Amino acid sequence: MIRGIIFDFGNVICSFDVEIFLAKLHERSGRDVETLRDGVYGSRLHSRYERGEISSKEFHREVVRCIGMDIPVEELADWFSGIFTPLESTHGLIRTLKGKYRLGLLSNTNEWHFLRHIRKVPVFPLFDAVTLSFEVGALKPEPGIYLDALRKLSLPPETCVFIDDIGKYAEGAAALGIRGIRYTGHAELLRELAGFGVVPP
Repeated sequence: MIRGIIFDFGNVICSFDVEIFLAKLHERSGRDVETLRDGVYGSRLHSRYERGEISSKEFHREVVRCIGMDIPVEELADWFSGIFTPLESTHGLIRTLKGKYRLGLLSNTNEWHFLRHIRKVPVFPLFDAVTLSFEVGALKPEPGIYLDALRKLSLPPETCVFIDDIGKYAEGAAALGIRGIRYTGHAELLRELAGFGVVPP
């Protein structure tokens, strides 16, 4: 029987578009968008930040170096975090599930995104457990990040469902005995959940 439902954040709870951030960098620096994308997302810089290997201060310094000009920390942080759009259907689902299941949030993310957006999302207070890659020091699909979520929920893997838009991340959860669902849309998610006996009212 399913007792816990764990949600990814990006493209499950909120969609995101890094092009918004890159457009801001391009507008300020004049550098080619592809060059900027490679410098921020194509290198290990972004993954190191999400793993917690570098601080927000270090991330700012490296992005400034990448674009070749200084941008104040607050301005860059706002640009970097201003890429999200709520997926209201998921927000509604989380609200209907609250109190019937233990709810978890598990995300590959970083300090700026968490402080400036994720924790301010209206459904954030509904989660019983929150697992963030930069705090745990592990990224999906590494086992450690899923195990952290299970520990915080105090549930065995076979009683939990994990929802992620990236197939290999859902598979990483399934490898530990968690029921993995790849998110492709709200209607399909409801069908998948129903297959595990989870039928929202």
